[in-house]
Amino acid sequence: MTGPQQIHLSWDQAPGTLLGALRERCVSVGVVGVTGPVGAGKSLLTNRLCTLGGVCLATDDYLPDYDKVRYEDRDDPEKADLSLLIENINTLRRGEAANIPKWSFHSHAREGYREVAPRPMVVIEGIHALHDRILPHLNLCVFVEAPPSVRWKRWEHLELSGQRGWGVEVAKQFFDSVAEPTYARFAPVYRSRAHFVVRNESGLPSM
Repeated sequence: MTGPQQIHLSWDQAPGTLLGALRERCVSVGVVGVTGPVGAGKSLLTNRLCTLGGVCLATDDYLPDYDKVRYEDRDDPEKADLSLLIENINTLRRGEAANIPKWSFHSHAREGYREVAPRPMVVIEGIHALHDRILPHLNLCVFVEAPPSVRWKRWEHLELSGQRGWGVEVAKQFFDSVAEPTYARFAPVYRSRAHFVVRNESGLPSM
């Protein structure tokens, strides 16, 4: 979806406008896909939406165990467990609790499951949230964007604060050689599918 049908939002406008747009679609359980490159602010926007009555399924939790795939393929959506993600979406849509995988950024592998209760809104958050296989299950598509320098600073903060398990040097190598080029292959198509584009240049964490 491009042209006049695609609406651009500021960061502050986004949560309320997106929730209103979902309600206009009059679905019993609305599913929102929130995509964008690494560090754009997808998780933060998703958290804000979920405080308004939603539950999050992060595509990160459906990543492969990193030691089972090539380094260059770690962000490839064909290596992710998208079949399970779609199964979980359908379960929540039926009003049933779903067993969601837990993927660790320290072990870089799946570490069990957690039960998620159904809510009126399900937010699919991640770099491949608007992938071909997921798209038919979405009621609303959102693309979050921010400059590369800003996005790296956010990821650097996660490493410096111990929220991720690599350290800055290894993370920067992955950002430059895997995360950015992999996403660049899909970004134009994902952006064209968005009903809303959200610009996020604020919110840098304090270092």
